[in-house]
Amino acid sequence: MNNQITRRNLLKLLGVSGVTLPLTGISKELDIKPNKSLQNDGVIKLSSNENPYGPSPKVREAIINAFDEACRYPYGRVAELEKKIAQREGVDPSMVLVTGGSNEGLRATGRLFGVEKKEIIACKPTYLALMTYAEEFDCKINWVPLDENLRYDLNEISRRTSKNTSMVFICNPNNPTGTMLQAKDLEDFCAASAKKTCVFVDEAYYDYSINDGYPTMTKLVKAGHNVIVSRTFSKIYGLAGVRIGYLIANPERIDELKKCTMAGTNILATHAAMTAYDEKSFFNYSLSKNKEALELLYSAFDELGLEYVNSYTNFAFFKTGIHIDKFSEHFKDKGILVGRPFPPYYDWCRISTGKIEDIRRFTDVLKNYYS
Repeated sequence: MNNQITRRNLLKLLGVSGVTLPLTGISKELDIKPNKSLQNDGVIKLSSNENPYGPSPKVREAIINAFDEACRYPYGRVAELEKKIAQREGVDPSMVLVTGGSNEGLRATGRLFGVEKKEIIACKPTYLALMTYAEEFDCKINWVPLDENLRYDLNEISRRTSKNTSMVFICNPNNPTGTMLQAKDLEDFCAASAKKTCVFVDEAYYDYSINDGYPTMTKLVKAGHNVIVSRTFSKIYGLAGVRIGYLIANPERIDELKKCTMAGTNILATHAAMTAYDEKSFFNYSLSKNKEALELLYSAFDELGLEYVNSYTNFAFFKTGIHIDKFSEHFKDKGILVGRPFPPYYDWCRISTGKIEDIRRFTDVLKNYYS
């Protein structure tokens, strides 16, 4: 028995100190803090927009319990999750497709539209997964610069849209800038553009901006417009390593996209997502810690006189005035990883909102760097 891993020991290994750990509010920080093992050998990882407070204790327990079903294929649980998502979004389950992270949904869409060998219009910099995959099928990407506020330039996209445009891609809030388009502007643009071509809206950071009037475009999908929306459990739910996300589109489009998916997700991920989806306390806790981290970053930027963008995500985008390769190398030497280059903004840096103690360490190094 001493050599066996019991369920109770497994709970301890995963950082869950009991069989049931209800979260009764956002004040129980000790129940939610990540394991000490999440230290990356002493390196502070602020480069990938992850939520280090997840998975929550309840989700960890759900994953452990799901091992009893690990011998089964996940199709039934996937359908259960799709139904759950559909109920919350007010759509039919046939309009939801669960994928292996939102990346699989993005790549499946890139494949579906890339084979048309027309063009996809997107602004740059943005999240590239869909466009990069479409290019593998000889699809042309019509890159549009961001506007002066580092937001998607909807007017220029509209001007460039033609009969040769197979899709318009929008990331809102945008990665890496953290900027968000206004609800009416985006809705009017999507409704008009969807009459001419398909519009894909990447809403990976939707959850971080819902208190700021986030303009989700699922309403247009429900209204019958030619729109696809993608979401993920990787960000606020803290499930980046579990790989589960979803698409919302009309049933015919979902059927097309199903044929383009490759990996799918797994039984552990479906249980994790279903539990996380209903857990308001951890959701609110993550929002609170994210806001606290952003305020610490803004304060440091203001003190140093660094230009930055108000963020609607779990990262901040600020102007270093120094090439990002040189800047990131310095911080790497100090044990801190920051975001990769985002051309053409080579003198800007994207920094994720990690644990508060890690953000404090980053701001200390930042202040010394500019002193």
